[in-house]
Amino acid sequence: MAFSHQLAYDKPPLALSAADCVSDMALVFSDLTFRYGRKTEVFDGFDLHIAGRSSVLLGPNGAGKSTLMALAATQLRPDDGSVAWRDLRPAGRRGRARYRGAVAWIPQQITPVPGLTVREQVAYAGWLKGLSRAVAWEASGRAIAQVGLSELAGRKSHQVSGGQLRRMGIAGALTHRSEVILMDEPTAGLDPQQRAVFRSLVEELTDSVQVVVSTHQTEDLADLYEEVVVLDRGHIRFQGSTLQFHALARDVTSPREQAEAAYTQLVSREA
Repeated sequence: MAFSHQLAYDKPPLALSAADCVSDMALVFSDLTFRYGRKTEVFDGFDLHIAGRSSVLLGPNGAGKSTLMALAATQLRPDDGSVAWRDLRPAGRRGRARYRGAVAWIPQQITPVPGLTVREQVAYAGWLKGLSRAVAWEASGRAIAQVGLSELAGRKSHQVSGGQLRRMGIAGALTHRSEVILMDEPTAGLDPQQRAVFRSLVEELTDSVQVVVSTHQTEDLADLYEEVVVLDRGHIRFQGSTLQFHALARDVTSPREQAEAAYTQLVSREA
């Protein structure tokens, strides 16, 4: 299977700085360095510019996907470099609050709050982002309806399924009108029916917000995402459109098989 060396690379091309992208609807990582402790280096001088309405960050376990998402969500702080969304940067208390109001993060594991109903937990998420209780409660009703959970609004949050928990997390992000939603491995552990519901929801979301998903699964690329980034051991192996990504495996005709073949070769070339 032939590869286009203009699209698949060991080192990323020169990325735009955050200052160059302030007018662009883009999530920008500039000269990012991050380590766990003193020895475990995940990123060193890392640059990435994500501007697609729906983007997927692919990579094997240990590639740095979850760390990058946590950095984008300000759950982790870089040792050096910066993260920006449009002209917003999480610097200082006020800057961090404005950034978090625009950027929502849905981790892989969503923890129900004991004693809260589905609607109460969704409203609580909005309150944590700075909404008043009354505004958060009103917004929670709209958000729950948008993700198809109105019938479960009064159920205790710990009594819903894994797929419903993910949708509840998305509803929480919608209460404060996020501009971009980050999702870490959102389909892990979901059955086929739940995955179908998730696909439909993401398709609807991209009409109003940008979505960035991290995963190691390639099944839904053709149906959901317009931009693909492949990350391996803290380095970008590919960035481009979904069509360009599929074109890397020209000898395969099925889009799903193309995605799997291209991904496998990209992450195993230097294994």
